[in-house]
Amino acid sequence: MKLRQRGAPYEVWQFDDASLTLLEHGLRLRLRVNSAASELTLKISDQNCEQLAPDLVPAREGKCEYDVYGAQRSGAVSLTTRLDATATHDLLAGRLAIPQALSAAQVRYLRDVILYWPLPSGLLSLGPIKAHSYRTKDRTYDVDVQEMPGGDRYTEITRKVPLADADDAFRTLQAYLANAGIAECADRSTQAANKLRALLPPR
Repeated sequence: MKLRQRGAPYEVWQFDDASLTLLEHGLRLRLRVNSAASELTLKISDQNCEQLAPDLVPAREGKCEYDVYGAQRSGAVSLTTRLDATATHDLLAGRLAIPQALSAAQVRYLRDVILYWPLPSGLLSLGPIKAHSYRTKDRTYDVDVQEMPGGDRYTEITRKVPLADADDAFRTLQAYLANAGIAECADRSTQAANKLRALLPPR
């Protein structure tokens, strides 16, 4: 598989408590950090994109799309806010609390849509994960490679298509991987939890 780098490498931090309470409620909080600033993203799983009011997911702050893994399809809302370098450092150092860093749209979705507000106390900054983004030479697929602090690596291959084309696109991807000699993970649904558990500090 021939790849071209897409953007500069960056760091990823995840936020959850020692019991992974956010993950149990279908929530992910992720901070992507580059040299100048960062993006704090709230991802909410199991959402119905067709039934969302437009003002709940502002065009410049979020999106609702379906994650498709074979026969599994799950709608997910992502809401993102940008943080400057000072706020980023303060958040990772614990001087800025997660609720203070969230945008109005993120708080509104937690409070009014999924009725999960305030957030639990004891949220930890988990990381850093070293991340690199690539694109296949034909620009069909995006490839994200993440290296955990312990050295384990996770690779995710994605392609964005209309939902009606998802089944054909998935079969094409499987054939592409088979032709390249790349094996799929046995259970992709557990990978997010596995990464978070690996980031937790030892008890």
